[in-house]
Amino acid sequence: MPCEECENGKVKWGKTGDCQYDSIAECEEANKDYYEKTTSIVELVIADDSQELAIDAISLVTSPAIEQDFVYFGKEKNNLTFAKVDEEKRMLVSPALIPNKQIFRHDPNTDSDYYVYFSKETVRKASELYLKHNNHHKATYQHQDRVSGVLTVESWIKEGDQDKSKLYGYDLPNGTWFVKMKIENDELWNKIKDGELKGLSIEGYFTDKMEKMSEKTPTTEEILSALNEIINENQTK
Repeated sequence: MPCEECENGKVKWGKTGDCQYDSIAECEEANKDYYEKTTSIVELVIADDSQELAIDAISLVTSPAIEQDFVYFGKEKNNLTFAKVDEEKRMLVSPALIPNKQIFRHDPNTDSDYYVYFSKETVRKASELYLKHNNHHKATYQHQDRVSGVLTVESWIKEGDQDKSKLYGYDLPNGTWFVKMKIENDELWNKIKDGELKGLSIEGYFTDKMEKMSEKTPTTEEILSALNEIINENQTK
């Protein structure tokens, strides 16, 4: 029963809650007892047999799972950072994956809620495989239809305080994967300018780290490392 955005821009708790919160973070904080008692945290890693599809495509969506909207290059007077960039280039910049960002998920098969996250190492590896297997030209709309006219023209990992992502107004952790995309699809570009599409969401194949480890006999060090990561994530939640 996650927090959901309402049509009026507010946020509600579950399907039947009132649209009373100003943000998902506020909604989750107000209902943190539910999350703390009923949810688990799972690290996702890249499956060895699916590296080509680790990031199969990037989708333009209304509600990005990583809860960070993208920015497009426009000429609005309050958008000074981008005023020197010609809007006709139709570019947008967005984080694609944020390391250790807990992303809410619901499993309808077990009716259970949980969070997933990606380590810095997995984020970097995913960004590299995305380019290695030429998936930079693959994009979808709302995780459904494959669309044309969307191309990733830049891809980088934030590595320090001087990272160029700050020029675009982002203040995200080191290890965040950013992309710059050129939008030549008229329909999608209009949806971006109108605010209908707000961010990016990855499409790929990952596996539960603990399940992957169970397929072989893990060493004591691997078990302790995995447990420590889970404990640390719970403490910093």
